[in-house]
Amino acid sequence: MPQSDQGVTRDRYMLIPRTIIFLRRGNLCLLIKGAPTKRLWAGKYNGVGGHVERGEDVLSAAKRELKEETGLDADLWLCGTVIVDAGDIGICLYVFSGENFGGELKSSNEGAAEWVEVERVAEGLPVVEDLPILLSKAYNMKRGDPPFSARSYYDRGEKLRVEFGN
Repeated sequence: MPQSDQGVTRDRYMLIPRTIIFLRRGNLCLLIKGAPTKRLWAGKYNGVGGHVERGEDVLSAAKRELKEETGLDADLWLCGTVIVDAGDIGICLYVFSGENFGGELKSSNEGAAEWVEVERVAEGLPVVEDLPILLSKAYNMKRGDPPFSARSYYDRGEKLRVEFGN
């Protein structure tokens, strides 16, 4: 099928692919505390991840982002996908998890990578607003579980909502 037959029109989602990774170690999860110089989410905890570059598949992008931001390599698996409705152009977020890792933990210009007790996320740790929902979903999954699908959107009060598919 030629590119012109792909059915791209302005009334359909146009998506930017991104990854988010939650490495696990017992009751700990590797999160990144945004650098104070970041335009978005400065000082807030988030999963490790970022944009999928042209020519990359999502797993390769997740592994690259993990290495760049934390210095670690890991055996990752896909937990699910989230379509983020952010206006004319949305985000397709690919959520990964992993337990087996190697390398030396380091920080990057994105922020400081830290092992955080999962319970602290619900106890007022400063986090990106959808982190508690996504971390909870991914943390409770096991390798081999079917991936989830979800969509998130901003309600009239500009609060981010997440809805999971069946």
